[in-house]
Amino acid sequence: MPGNRLTRDERGQIASGLAAGLTYADIARGLDRPKSTVIREVARNGGAHGYRAGQAQQATQWRARRRKPGPPSFAEPVERTPEALRDFETEFAGMMAATGVPSMMARVLACLFTGDTGGSTAAELAARLKVSPASVSKAVGWLEQRGLIGREREGRRQRYVIDDQFGYRAWQASLEAMTAWADVTRRGAGLFDGPAGARLDATSRFFRHLHRDMSEAAEHWRRTSPR
Repeated sequence: MPGNRLTRDERGQIASGLAAGLTYADIARGLDRPKSTVIREVARNGGAHGYRAGQAQQATQWRARRRKPGPPSFAEPVERTPEALRDFETEFAGMMAATGVPSMMARVLACLFTGDTGGSTAAELAARLKVSPASVSKAVGWLEQRGLIGREREGRRQRYVIDDQFGYRAWQASLEAMTAWADVTRRGAGLFDGPAGARLDATSRFFRHLHRDMSEAAEHWRRTSPR
């Protein structure tokens, strides 16, 4: 097949396999394709619960057209003023806060993300954010506990750093939360009868399924992404 790309029929088989609850390995064997090919295809086209063969085919055709050389762009470049950079940091921190990261922790992460070195001392963070050292200490402790940042010694001082695998580490933390949900609701399903037991069992199965699919996709990204 041209370029060894997945065909429309193969995408239909992937969709059918996901609907039937097959694993990525089972689907890959049925297609005689590497498991990584199936993981990548599903991850980039809506995930295990949102994958649709027709939409995936259209998305692939759109990406292929987009990669073709086009006319030069005459859009004006973004002006990187100090005000624009500060506005972006505020927007970035606000997005993280809206998705569950406490406000001060989100502000510290935004600072580390947008710094050239990806790291700062506690004093530098406090000065940049105009907050107390105690607030910074609490924030970096929370982030370190979840493996989202690390620390390096710089002379007599500590620098808090963020690395290029942040997305993977953040997702690993999410996977731990899914495991907790799956385990607790599974125990509850064994205690309750009727609708409550069925509800708990369905929730447990959902989180186990989601954990399996997304952990495979995250691990594939970690192994194949450029360092």
